[in-house]
Amino acid sequence: MAGQVSDYSGLDRFLHKLAFSGTFVQKVVGDLDDSMFAKSGARGGSARPIFVTSLPRAGTTILLTALASLPELASHTYRDMPFVMAPILWSKLSGKFQKGSDMKERAHGDGIEVGYDSPEAFEEILWRAFWPGKFSETGIDLWSAGDRNAEAEEFFRKHFAKIVALRCPADVSGGRYISKNNANIARLDLIPEMFPDASIVVPVRSPMGHAASLLRQHLNFLEQHKTDAFTKRYMHDIGHLEFGDLHRAIQFPGLAERLAGYSAETLDYWLVYWIAAFEYVKARRDRLIVVSHDEVCNRGVETTERLFRELGIDAQNRQADVAAFFKPEAGREREYPAHAAGLRAEAEALYNSFVS
Repeated sequence: MAGQVSDYSGLDRFLHKLAFSGTFVQKVVGDLDDSMFAKSGARGGSARPIFVTSLPRAGTTILLTALASLPELASHTYRDMPFVMAPILWSKLSGKFQKGSDMKERAHGDGIEVGYDSPEAFEEILWRAFWPGKFSETGIDLWSAGDRNAEAEEFFRKHFAKIVALRCPADVSGGRYISKNNANIARLDLIPEMFPDASIVVPVRSPMGHAASLLRQHLNFLEQHKTDAFTKRYMHDIGHLEFGDLHRAIQFPGLAERLAGYSAETLDYWLVYWIAAFEYVKARRDRLIVVSHDEVCNRGVETTERLFRELGIDAQNRQADVAAFFKPEAGREREYPAHAAGLRAEAEALYNSFVS
């Protein structure tokens, strides 16, 4: 099967459309996957999952890639598409015609290269299957502790165990599931209730660079969605609703009122969105592991050591290997589109409350 959309053959596109023809397809195949997993005798762990989340462009992808390089941490990869809810079954079915894992720059045009075995964010497919009412044309609602769903919790735990069984080497004990899902920033009140043993890692990035990157990607995907209908469908199906024609803002408290009159094609819109998101994060900081993206890029080993401690990862002198995934921030773009000085000051003050 294909990894990036640009690699999709006619057969790949047919299978994608079949897999996403309705939630029932994914769930039925998921039930078959449960039976296969139970009969196989394969062992996987569902304890102490790790959720990496933040607004997109905060460094979540590179953080997932770095941590998933550790053999005891298991994540989704591009090979799980399109039957994401049935990773064991799909691995068996697709194994005979899998392609090599050549690396290519991803559609964001940000220099990050991915291949079929690269970790990727497909977990949103699960959340949409169980809470479809949270998604509308106007935005994505927040989840509360009261949104617990026993069926979903059972499914997720089984799913974590499958990914661990599929991805962790046989000689690794105590494997743990790790995901990157930017939309999980809307679930900071629910995830600790569903998974009390989970760790939630939230990278925070300097707001001007972050908001400018959000704007660039929004404009980038507006253009892509105009010219490539399948790319737009693919992003919609996997729940990547961050940019372009698909952009749906997560409805942080007071956001709708604050965004009134702002266009998503301006930096001010994304500064307002950044402020609302990280005010929400700050109010829940005691249940999160907040990591400065700028610090992990510039002081990788030191920051990685702290992250290992907080996640309960045995270092085994692997901090430098993980830190090597990050590049220094110094020298990156420092000129920004026109913006309101007051919004910039508000965002920077909030950022300083995380890093000072």
